[in-house]
Amino acid sequence: MDKLVIEGGFRLSGDVQISGSKNASLPVLAATLLTEEQSFIQNVPSLDDIRTMSTLFQHLGVNVQTNGDELIIDARHISTVEATYDIVRKMRASVLVLGPLVARFGRARVSLPGGCAIGARPIDIHLKGLEAMGAHVLLEHGYVDVTAPAGGLRGARIIFDLPSVTGTENLMMAASLARGDTTIENAAQEPEIVELAEALTSMGVKISGAGTDRIQIEGQECLGPLLHTVGPDRIESGTFVAMAAITQGDVVLKRVRADHLRSTIAQFMKAGCEITELRSGIKDEKYCDLRVIGPNQLRALDVSTAPYPGFATDMQAQLLACMAAAEGTSHIEETIFENRFMHVLELLRMGADISMHGNLAVVKGVKHLSGAPVMATDLRASASLVIAALKAQGISEILRIYHLDRGYVKLEDKLTGLGARIHRVTQK
Repeated sequence: MDKLVIEGGFRLSGDVQISGSKNASLPVLAATLLTEEQSFIQNVPSLDDIRTMSTLFQHLGVNVQTNGDELIIDARHISTVEATYDIVRKMRASVLVLGPLVARFGRARVSLPGGCAIGARPIDIHLKGLEAMGAHVLLEHGYVDVTAPAGGLRGARIIFDLPSVTGTENLMMAASLARGDTTIENAAQEPEIVELAEALTSMGVKISGAGTDRIQIEGQECLGPLLHTVGPDRIESGTFVAMAAITQGDVVLKRVRADHLRSTIAQFMKAGCEITELRSGIKDEKYCDLRVIGPNQLRALDVSTAPYPGFATDMQAQLLACMAAAEGTSHIEETIFENRFMHVLELLRMGADISMHGNLAVVKGVKHLSGAPVMATDLRASASLVIAALKAQGISEILRIYHLDRGYVKLEDKLTGLGARIHRVTQK
């Protein structure tokens, strides 16, 4: 099991290349199950979660070829529609195969994901939506068994009680091969939803409203190949904003989507960062380079997480780590997941002054964080510990970084390129 060893106190500077989005890649990969044509997906990040999805695909009988950052998917000869617990337990996003398999093959048997470190994330929304489309749902022995009606899924009007990203994605894919039109109301609005809609559109699906709370999908009898290039990871982008901020750095994030980072940019500018969009040499107006200059002293913030376009729950831990070294007292409220403050106990080991009041963290900035051995509890918590370690005096050791490897491509190499003192140690 690997660990990261970080010597803090060094200013980050230079350019860093942002990898393709993990949270966009996973549903786009799942969408390839909808077609008998060969699909090509480029700019896929080399991450453990992507490898887990590839393992699941191979179990299903899908041929997966890797060519650099391109995945070539051939799902013509599916041999089973069952996603077993042994695979699904490693990554909750495995449930994204449910909608495509039911839509194309009329049946899917998928293990329930089980517990999650950051809180309950039930799939009730997915199942209610499939039932509205005529499917029969059976829950037994830890599996959900979904069967489409004779003639396949039917278009339906689906109203979510709460926005769900994976629920919206699963039902968008299911609706793509359903008979008739489907409307999803109170849908999630995250950029990953828009990117999935773009990928489905490349296959011939007619979709409108992606990125709003009302999405309409016109089902098709069959779909063509999926051809898509994955966009930059907005959470990795935000994490490097936080790293530049806490180290008084001067870092340029290469080829990002600033429009996907508005809430993150706004909060870090309030905290004293100078953030500038650079467009020289970039032909596609959607993209820019983002220069982040951290202040001599970060200022405290009051922030609540919220569904997109609000401040992302996936950036809460990173912001909290920065506020541990800010001037003044910050209030960080987590409204999405009930257990997403487990990094606080580890930050306390590094000298942070944080008190918990239900879903509210009160963070009193300290003059100095100190290096310490700490343990990652989930993906974004691990990033927060790296951020704190970059600022801390002395040496920090971050254990259980397999969490980190789920969502960040070669993070230690990217940080070394920016001047950080960091290296990976393989433990026996």
